[in-house]
Amino acid sequence: MLQRTQTLYLLFSTILSGGVVFLLSFWKDNNDKVYYLLDLLQETDWKLNTLMIVFVLSSLMSFISIFKYKNRKQQITINRLNIVVNFYLLGIIVYHLLTVPGESQISEKGIGLLIPELVIVLLVFANKAILKDEKLVKSVDRLR
Repeated sequence: MLQRTQTLYLLFSTILSGGVVFLLSFWKDNNDKVYYLLDLLQETDWKLNTLMIVFVLSSLMSFISIFKYKNRKQQITINRLNIVVNFYLLGIIVYHLLTVPGESQISEKGIGLLIPELVIVLLVFANKAILKDEKLVKSVDRLR
């Protein structure tokens, strides 16, 4: 059952939050220094230090959810928790961008800031496909 469409959505969300996020920049400051996820570990703010851990957690949750295809309700629950985790990521990033001292420290925002939004969309699509499968299984059980 790994050939379902929700598996593709979950695989893409795993790749985005676990691999691609390390390759894309988050922002660039006035000194043209580009900040990647690993560079944020050197910051003194604890919220920025936890970003990498939470991204890896999101990736692991998506990966675990792929192999829970026999228990669709548990799969949906894991995906909903993952959506909450990604909203937490989004909140931390937006909070940091809006409360940077000096307001002009970040001169250019990178594409890495879009990763949580994309993962949320992929998880919503996966949940819709899982619910569609659940509905199909229930309709077939009614016919037996």
